[in-house]
Amino acid sequence: MSLLSKLFGSSGGPSAKANAEPVTYEGFRITPQPIAEGGQHRIGALIEKGEGDDVQRHNLVRADTFSDRQAASDASVAKAKQMIDEQGDRLFSAPGPA
Repeated sequence: MSLLSKLFGSSGGPSAKANAEPVTYEGFRITPQPIAEGGQHRIGALIEKGEGDDVQRHNLVRADTFSDRQAASDASVAKAKQMIDEQGDRLFSAPGPA
């Protein structure tokens, strides 16, 4: 399996992403998507704003890992809220880390 597949959760198996319930926060939708990796779960979430053709998306992936999937899911939502508070709409236009 490639590094990118591991980072973005393309394991070929059933996806837990389909079961995640979005959380609405400050006009954004946060869908927790923890990434299973080596018996751990990495922080991951989809942050969206808008509807239809106007929807903007940001995939959040962080290095933090948890042994429990629910803890990773909760941390993913918390980290997404923090990013929304800090960046707001700039989240969709900001360049990645240097």
